[in-house]
Amino acid sequence: MRLLHLSLAQQLVMLALLPASVATLGAIAVLTRQHLDDVTELIRANAQTVALQVATVAQTQLQRMDRRGLMRTAQSGTYQPHVQQVQIRSEEGEILANAETADRRRSEGLQVLTPIVGEDGQRTGQVMVEISLDAVERARRAARFNVALVLLASLVGVGLTGWWAARRISAPIGALGEAVDRLGAGEEASVAVEGTAEVRRLQSGFNQAASALAESRRLLESRIADATVELARKNRQLEVASQAKTRLLAAASHDLRQPLHALTLFSDGLANGETDPVRLLRIGHIRECVDALDRLFSELLNLSQLDAGVLRPQWSDFPLDTLFDEISRNFRPVAEAQELRLVVRKTALWVRCDYVMLARILNNLVSNSLRHTTVGGVLIGARRRGRAVRIDVLDTGIGIAPQHQTRVFEEFFQVETRGRQPSHGARGMGLGLATVQRLASLLSTRVELNSRLGRGTGVHLLVRGTAPAADAATAAPGRAAAADADARLDGLRVLVIDDERSILLGLQSALSSAGAKVMAAQSQAEALALADGWGQAPDVVVSDLLLRNDENGLEVLAALQRHPRGIGPRTARLMVTGETKPDQLREVARAGITVLHKPVSPRVLRQAILAQLAAVRAAHAP
Repeated sequence: MRLLHLSLAQQLVMLALLPASVATLGAIAVLTRQHLDDVTELIRANAQTVALQVATVAQTQLQRMDRRGLMRTAQSGTYQPHVQQVQIRSEEGEILANAETADRRRSEGLQVLTPIVGEDGQRTGQVMVEISLDAVERARRAARFNVALVLLASLVGVGLTGWWAARRISAPIGALGEAVDRLGAGEEASVAVEGTAEVRRLQSGFNQAASALAESRRLLESRIADATVELARKNRQLEVASQAKTRLLAAASHDLRQPLHALTLFSDGLANGETDPVRLLRIGHIRECVDALDRLFSELLNLSQLDAGVLRPQWSDFPLDTLFDEISRNFRPVAEAQELRLVVRKTALWVRCDYVMLARILNNLVSNSLRHTTVGGVLIGARRRGRAVRIDVLDTGIGIAPQHQTRVFEEFFQVETRGRQPSHGARGMGLGLATVQRLASLLSTRVELNSRLGRGTGVHLLVRGTAPAADAATAAPGRAAAADADARLDGLRVLVIDDERSILLGLQSALSSAGAKVMAAQSQAEALALADGWGQAPDVVVSDLLLRNDENGLEVLAALQRHPRGIGPRTARLMVTGETKPDQLREVARAGITVLHKPVSPRVLRQAILAQLAAVRAAHAP
């Protein structure tokens, strides 16, 4: 793989050196081997000659068993060049004479055996001559030196020749590569046409392609510039349209919420003291229509609050069963009206979460499940998953097709049900699940959905688990008082401020029927005039945010605080508004005043008044 990082010239030189090296090494190896074999054979022949000479002289001495003569004969053999040892042995192998040179090295030598033959032709012994191989070793070293010298000379010659040839080939290609780099950087590039015929053809083709590419780039840049201008113009149009839509939606929402809020207040009072079944049925229908409108506006309001960034989690530890009981009370009548089962599993688990946000998530999920379930029912349960708690909302509804499951959490997306209408209430605007996903993100968790078409849907939510509190009454503060649907306001002094006469009449009717003493004002001047004459400041002030003549509910509350006989820190404050603009919602959130968004039912209003009053009294308790 490293060869791939070499330049073309280097690779060509390597290609030239490799076969030259192999061929040179092969030829030298053969010649050297042959030379060394010749030297070895020459030494062997020399040893054989010495052995024959010693055997001839030792023939007579061996017959006489003249050991001294044999010794002298053996020593005379060691005087020959390169001979290291001479032995004369009997036929039985007994060493009769052994002579060695004084400087004999105990290294490997070449041994030659020659028989000693008597006059009668019988073998009487043998002569062993050991001759040194130093000559072979010197020849081998000389051969290695010659091989290295010849190989180096040949490699230098081949390398220089290959480098010269490679440069002639790679230089034009290198120039082409540099031109391609300039072309890739957006510059105009061309190369000189030179070199071999093949290279010239390549250079000519590159110049033609570069010229065509430059022309195409100029055309493309011109089109991109035109498209950018057009896109910027359309973006400005979309931004203007989006702002106009936002203003229209906010204005329409505010203007529609005002009469809807009054309608909610008056519809609740219609049933007071009514006994006629027909009228009660009609009043029920009116309430259903008001509730459907309320749900639609609530979806828009929830999304507006999320867009405004005014929602922040208020973390607390509370038993999950408290929230489950609330959901059961809210949706059991709806399920029974549809002949569906609503099963809410009892649980002893506690969670650390924002009670209101988690309640809104589960309310949206249960409402959505009931809306799309015709047979069976809805199951709500919870189980521990390590340190977390998984909340499940399961239904046996129509299910969601796989291609829609990733889109149901998008704003305004609704799955077509092929003519089937929702099981109850209005169809909705497709904001419920989008709100669920946004709220889950604020709670640092996510919603998982599993569904099979025609079999039902399961939605799962992971929240942080916690240990039960020592005093269960401290969990979810203020919610126990708010849970009473028939909360009374006996003896409470309430100041209501709204610029709509119909809303003031509705508030007076709803709060007076709950036992409160109500004072009403349409403006800051009227509110301050009431403050001049009352003997005691009200316990609660309920004000609209936007009043006539550019008056603001926050400013009215501030003016009442500054009044000598005005409200003090022990007076609870509530803001009831139909405003959905993000900047207005952020302003109220910064003021730290509890906000209710129109339309508000009398029950919710009474609960909010009692909860806020309890919080103020608890904050100033000794």
